[in-house]
Amino acid sequence: MSENFLPPPQEPQAEKSAVNECKPVIKEVSKSLLDPIEPSSESIQANSEQNNISSLIEVALKELECKRNELNEEIKELSNRKSELQKEINATFTGQSDSIARHVKGFQDYLTGALQNLAQSAEQLELVVQPVVLQPSPLDNNKTNETKEEVSGQIIAIADTFKPDEDLIRQCLEQFLGQPDFYAEPWKLRRSLASKDIGLLEDWFFSMGGRGAQPSRGSRSKNVLVSAALISILGELYGDHFQTLVLASQPERLGEWRRGLQDALGLEREDFGPNSGIVLFERSNGVLERADRLEEKGDVPLILIDAAEQSVEIPVLQFPLWLAFAAEPEELYEEEELL
Repeated sequence: MSENFLPPPQEPQAEKSAVNECKPVIKEVSKSLLDPIEPSSESIQANSEQNNISSLIEVALKELECKRNELNEEIKELSNRKSELQKEINATFTGQSDSIARHVKGFQDYLTGALQNLAQSAEQLELVVQPVVLQPSPLDNNKTNETKEEVSGQIIAIADTFKPDEDLIRQCLEQFLGQPDFYAEPWKLRRSLASKDIGLLEDWFFSMGGRGAQPSRGSRSKNVLVSAALISILGELYGDHFQTLVLASQPERLGEWRRGLQDALGLEREDFGPNSGIVLFERSNGVLERADRLEEKGDVPLILIDAAEQSVEIPVLQFPLWLAFAAEPEELYEEEELL
């Protein structure tokens, strides 16, 4: 029986020794895996830098918020100040804006043209000798009849001044009754006239010989339109050998004359000035001086007197072409209210 049972096989001695040697190594590896990982110096430095940056951002944000609050307060103060100033301005200029704008616009237009060559005009200033009027002597009674005949002869001659050009003048007047030509050449009338305006011009040309007063058309704009038609006709007759002199004693009135003639005749600002086709004057002395110079050069002056002028200077009557508009009392009263 003992021979039939064999003893169990035994492990080799070398394998047991290798296993025993590996056991402590495995324990150390397992301990190292279970122990917590200690942070390195580089990670600690990165975390500190990130914390510093976040603290700087917080400080900058706080400063920006403080500045924003200060700016909001300043904006509120400025807006309150603006509203207070606006209230003061409205309380000061209430009811006067239209008057101030009208005065400023008229004065600006007048200064633009009339004062450009002021220094040059002052240097060339020439005094006009006023004519001396003598009372007739009783010994001259015998000559009164002769003088009356001479005056009547002069009136007839003056009335016939434009007779040779009657056909051309009437042709122009008929054209003014038609449709306005808004694209006409400069110095040509671009507006149409009423029949009353045509009758006024016919009386001035053929009955008065281009010298005399005519009733105002009721407003300055209508008077300017009639004057523009007159300038257009005289431009056909005299060409560049005549100059228009406008007399109005207020800058606002001269501004209305400038704008009206500029619109009706298609003119530019350069056409208004001492050396241009139309010259504006506030005083009659300047008109007389300029008219004398034009006659010395052989040119013809056309003197236009505003309806607001209540009198005509006697020396004006010596010139060949002048037209004064006589205003009604109501029109003069309205002019005084506007000033």
